[in-house]
Amino acid sequence: MRIAETVTFGGSGLDRAGHLRRGAAQMAALWPKARVLPVWRGRPLLSGGDRLGYLSAEHALSGQMASAIFLGLDEDIAVFAQDVLGWEPEEPLAPAVGFFDTSTTRHPDLAEDLAFHDLRAVMALLSPRDAELAATAKAVLEWHRSHGFCAACGAKSDMVHAGWQRSCPACQVQHFPRTDPVVIMLITRGNMLLMGRGPTWPEGMYSLLAGFIEPGETIEAAVRREVFEESGIRVGVVDYLASQPWPFPASLMLGCRGVALSEAITIDPEELQDARWVSREDMVAAYAGLHPVIKPGRRGAIAHFLISHWLADRLD
Repeated sequence: MRIAETVTFGGSGLDRAGHLRRGAAQMAALWPKARVLPVWRGRPLLSGGDRLGYLSAEHALSGQMASAIFLGLDEDIAVFAQDVLGWEPEEPLAPAVGFFDTSTTRHPDLAEDLAFHDLRAVMALLSPRDAELAATAKAVLEWHRSHGFCAACGAKSDMVHAGWQRSCPACQVQHFPRTDPVVIMLITRGNMLLMGRGPTWPEGMYSLLAGFIEPGETIEAAVRREVFEESGIRVGVVDYLASQPWPFPASLMLGCRGVALSEAITIDPEELQDARWVSREDMVAAYAGLHPVIKPGRRGAIAHFLISHWLADRLD
C-alpha cells in the first residue's frame, strides 16, 4: 500500500537517535536546550488543543533528566517526555464516556492555552510529527509505570539508556519496552465488507474485526483464526496493507486485507454483539452520517483509514 505511512501515528520520519541513548554525557549535553513534553496520567500536554505543548528543561514540571524519556531529535532539537507525578487537580476528572474523554485538565503553573488532553480525543488533529512523539511518549511511560519490577526475580528495576531499558540490579536481567502485535482485518466478499461491534461499544459503532497474534503464529494465520473465531467466516488470501502504533497501551496494529471464502455469519457472543456484511454503497452512506444503523468511523484509527481507502479504491 503506497500511502500506508500516512496513517495516524506513522510516517513522520522522526530521528529517534538511538545511538545517543547509552551515552550519559551526550544526554547531559542535550538536556539544557531540550524541549520537554509533560505527560499526566497518559495525557500529553497540548498548546491550543492541536499541537504539543513543550516546556523548557528548567521548568519545574520538566523534572530531572534522569527520569525523562529521550524521544529523539526533531530538526536537531532533543525532545524528552516527562511523567508528571504527584500532582492532583483541585477538581477530579469526570468519568470518561465512550471510548475517549474530551475533557481537558490545566495545571496552575502553566499558561491558559496549555492543557492535558486524552490522546484518543485529539490524535486526528495533531501533525504527523506531534502524533508520533505523543504516541511514543505515552507508550514508553506507561511501560515504565507497569513494569517497575524485574519479571525474573521480582526486584525493583532501574530505568537506564534514556528510558529505553530497565535494568535489574539484583540479577542483571535487562528489560525492554513491549509492543503487542494485533491484526485488524478488512475482509471483503465481492462488493461487501465484514463489520462487527463489541458488546460494550457505543450505539452505532461498528469496526473491522481485530485480535492479538498468538505465540508461534504468522500474521496470515492470525487473520484467518480471528475472523473465524469471531464470525465463523473462512478467509483465503491475506495481504498486508499498513501498520499503526496504537499506544492504548502498547499495541502495533497490523492492517490486512482478506478475501472471504464463505458468507454465513455465526458470531461469538463473548467477542461480538453483532457482525454483518455491509455493501460499499451502505458504507459510503455510513461515512456520510446517513446510514440508519452504522455511524461514521472514528478518525485517526487504522480501521477508518483502511475503510476510507477501500471506498476510494486506493488500497494498492
